[in-house]
Parts: sequence; C-alpha cells; structure tokens
Amino acid sequence: ALDITAKKLGEIRDTHGSDSIGVLTSAKCTNEENYLMNKFTRQVVGTNNIDHCARL
Repeated sequence: ALDITAKKLGEIRDTHGSDSIGVLTSAKCTNEENYLMNKFTRQVVGTNNIDHCARL
C-alpha cells in the first residue's frame, strides 16, 4: 500500500507540481509527530500546504 501511495503522490507531484498536494495533521498527534509530518511535507513532498485541525 505504501509503494502505491508513494507512486501516485509522485505522479501527482510530477504532473501538477508539489503545491497540488496538501497535508492535514491531527490534534490528537503529539508535538513530535506533528513536527515530523511538517518536516516530511516541506522537505520530501516539497510543499508548504500543511494544516491541522486544532482550533482554539
């Protein structure tokens, strides 16, 4: 499943650009998990389109 997901995300990024991908993180994740997702999204995926569902 991870190989298919990586392949499809790579195809989307190559076809439409990295800003066509967005990531949503959870308020139930730890700070460390959200940090890792943020780092992964910006460095590996190559987009700043990241948000979370924690609202005050």
